[in-house]
Amino acid sequence: MIYRLDSFEETSINPVTGTSYDFSWLIFILNNESYSIMCGSRNQCAYTLKVSKQYKYWKMSLGDFINWNEKENKNSILVASKEDYEAAMEEYRGHHCNDPFLRPYEPPVMVHSTTKENYNRIQKCGCLKSWNLLKKENGIQEKFPIGSLLGDPPDFSNYILFGSGITGEIVVNSKQNHQLIYQDDIPYQTGARYYFDMEKIAANGLLYRDGGTIKVKDVLPLQPYLIWISTWDKIGLQNEISTPKIFAETSDSFFRKHYRKDF
Repeated sequence: MIYRLDSFEETSINPVTGTSYDFSWLIFILNNESYSIMCGSRNQCAYTLKVSKQYKYWKMSLGDFINWNEKENKNSILVASKEDYEAAMEEYRGHHCNDPFLRPYEPPVMVHSTTKENYNRIQKCGCLKSWNLLKKENGIQEKFPIGSLLGDPPDFSNYILFGSGITGEIVVNSKQNHQLIYQDDIPYQTGARYYFDMEKIAANGLLYRDGGTIKVKDVLPLQPYLIWISTWDKIGLQNEISTPKIFAETSDSFFRKHYRKDF
């Protein structure tokens, strides 16, 4: 169920029910801030996606948020004017969160970063698996996914996330330290960066958009979607200890030079 509000305060009390939030609730706030997209939870509020109208594709983001939450049977609070909501729905008409094609603004290649330990597991099984699935199979010893520190609902871990730049390495470093670490210039144990053809993933109906992220549910076989894997030795680093910034930028530069210039 979607509830549209003109104003909203991030507190522990749900303005719709008058009680505390449970994990069935998600929030979308449309604003005019200088960033494009932010997400997380604060003040014991539900997981909140904040999207700025300065982001060119905010209408598509809002549409994906609503459509994905409907598929997931989530309760959603949409903080936006009636006019903005209607404008977004008009632009989103005919689209779905799992459109089997890439939209003009979506990157043709995206990255999934993983730790050294998980890299070895992935190579053996030939696929990526979500955190929840790995936990169910006793494939990991972690008690909780790193996203839980951002207030991610448990079912978010049914998905494999993709990104670009240093984001994935920030996640890897945070997992190694069991806390969120946003600095990109401190030493860490490099793992692997998997570069995927997102057009192929979308064409086979595997790509989902929730308004803030692009992801695949449960399992993604490496073939036929994988283009290349970066590890420290393939890109000429001295050893496997580097920084998120150096490993990400050196890997991306190597990928553009040898594989896809459109990355």
